[in-house]
Amino acid sequence: MFIQTEQTPNPATLKFLPGRAVMGDAGTASFASAEEAQRSPLAERLFEVEGVTGVFFGNDFISVSKAEAQEWYLLKPAVLGVIMEHFVAGKELLREAQADGNAVEETDSEVVSTIKELLDTRVRPAVAQDGGDIIFRGFEDGVVLLHMQGACAGCPSSTATLKMGIENMLRHYVPEVTEVRAVN
Repeated sequence: MFIQTEQTPNPATLKFLPGRAVMGDAGTASFASAEEAQRSPLAERLFEVEGVTGVFFGNDFISVSKAEAQEWYLLKPAVLGVIMEHFVAGKELLREAQADGNAVEETDSEVVSTIKELLDTRVRPAVAQDGGDIIFRGFEDGVVLLHMQGACAGCPSSTATLKMGIENMLRHYVPEVTEVRAVN
């Protein structure tokens, strides 16, 4: 098994590509702590590597974030070993599925449905390239609430992406949108 790595715009996050589906079409999964990682055997093992502060599973990649004091040249071999061991052993990725916050639901208004569709078709594929994801959390009084995950969370360029990229695009296609805000 050969696992490639890619840098992301966030220097604290590295993207690992195992050459096979990770989440596939099942969405994404994000873990910000060892406690949250209890849903995933792989995430649990990755948090056992000293210095790992976040794990994110995308379609065909895993983004791992590190503590500021840690160096990738020390962490990378251990992370690669955990990922390789997991996939070679054929272990399950998640113990339980999680709902996709971006899925269009029957109860969504036309505006919310349009926002979710734009996020899915135009935004999420672009941020996945950088090892992250953006999840819709709500629409209130013209304000779209989004949760940044993976490499996007804590990235120095995430504010510019949110305001100049996503906000401008949503305001163009959905006149009801006045602002986009990041939420936890």
